[in-house]
Amino acid sequence: MFQAIIFDLDGTLIDSRAAILDAFGKALAEKGLAPRIALAAVRIGPPLTETLRELTGSSDEALLDSLAEHFKAHYDSTGYRASEVFAGIPELLAALTASGARCFLATNKRIAPTRLIVQYLQWEPYFAGIYALDRETPRLPDKSSMLGRLLAEQALDAKNCIYVGDTPEDEAAARANGLPFAAVSWGYGEFPNTNTLRFSTPHELGSFLHQGRTAR
Repeated sequence: MFQAIIFDLDGTLIDSRAAILDAFGKALAEKGLAPRIALAAVRIGPPLTETLRELTGSSDEALLDSLAEHFKAHYDSTGYRASEVFAGIPELLAALTASGARCFLATNKRIAPTRLIVQYLQWEPYFAGIYALDRETPRLPDKSSMLGRLLAEQALDAKNCIYVGDTPEDEAAARANGLPFAAVSWGYGEFPNTNTLRFSTPHELGSFLHQGRTAR
């Protein structure tokens, strides 16, 4: 068994696309703005301000901050509850916990809605820790730094752990920390690197994680 299994959230454990896009649409409408790109084309996963900058084409920090607050008002109140859990994920997490695995969350999603989602889904018993870019002050700059912080704080040996995610950005962050990586095919990203270790179902992923083999 791996010393620790670290999961991304959006696109890996839950499908939050519809809930996030709805909150973006409402935030823009309240400011009388039309999206610069179609909402359907928005990438799910980058930090909130980065996505708002892409949606508006604006670098006006005051505007972006205001839009972020409108987004949070919608998403953090009830919107997060519309996220759907991918089939097979509850069984995967329950089985890993029953086997004694130490699991963590490491996500670009803000810490507040991440905790709300974990509580709403009653997943608290499954995770030994939850990490997000804004978990501490000052905010961490990127996911690579976040994974490094997690490994250091939890006294984990990177080569004996694994990060499970759904985008090439997740893989790059893992590799930057010497952390083996496993990609899931049901998420939002595509992996041009044919050497990336990939899994097509949670059951297949679970079998691998239970064996505790080192990822390529």
